Amino acid sequence: MGQSDLLVTGLNEINRVGPGDLVYVDHPKYYAKALNSAATTVLINKEVDVPEGKAIIVSDDPCRDYNRLMERFMPRPGWNRDDVSIGEGSEVHESVTIGPHVRIGRDCLIMPGVVLYAHTTIGDRTIIHANTVIGADPFYFKKRATGYDKMVPGGSVVIGDDVEIGALCTIDRGVSADTRIGKGTKIDNHVQVGHDTIIGERCLFAAHVAIAGAVVIEDDVTLWGQVGIPSKLRVGKGAVILGQSGIMSSVEGGKSYLGSPATEARQKLREIASMARLPDLIKKLED
Repeated sequence: MGQSDLLVTGLNEINRVGPGDLVYVDHPKYYAKALNSAATTVLINKEVDVPEGKAIIVSDDPCRDYNRLMERFMPRPGWNRDDVSIGEGSEVHESVTIGPHVRIGRDCLIMPGVVLYAHTTIGDRTIIHANTVIGADPFYFKKRATGYDKMVPGGSVVIGDDVEIGALCTIDRGVSADTRIGKGTKIDNHVQVGHDTIIGERCLFAAHVAIAGAVVIEDDVTLWGQVGIPSKLRVGKGAVILGQSGIMSSVEGGKSYLGSPATEARQKLREIASMARLPDLIKKLED
């Protein structure tokens, strides 16, 4: 339906679509978002009015058919070392596992036990500490009556210059696009970064931070230990989220946040101080 002569140049899920992409949608909640997105072709489970300049493919199971397209046009490349590039001055320990089409920049240090999945790109002067995994599959499934169908991944991870990633971190590749970490960002041990997340420049993440998929973290953000960021939220430039906090919605930049659900730190501290006074206030009322 629609313009049958349109060329599909990419496959992308809804969070990262662009012109020329095919996107799938199978839930009424997201129909409008998909139809009004930049995608050129929409794979959908309902006949709808075709937006100008787009093509519609109607399927009884868009997720299944999207997976079939991914398997055909973006198959897993295996674990050979075809087309691997390691820049001048970089030290890569002999125990590092490197998949095909991996790019490592100049003067990098890749420590023992690191795993770099296919299509990972690492900038210059970047350090990755022991047993970190870059490019594992997204945690992204379609719930069925019989269980969960795995979304076939085709994305990658792109890490900028002068990044340092601690030991035992996991950075998942995008479902169909890139997970990105901006230049100068520093990440402590035991940090999880979900699929399709975009992390800006000069960010600082302490240990045990957990970031879900499709999050946008702008430049100069600090996340202290055990902070949790749910999927599809945005953290504004220069924000600071204090330890063990969890945001429930996107937050503005240039402010500090505390608690779970997190609010501005000064307000949260006033609330904590007020809570501490409650027993005395209740006792006075009872007297």
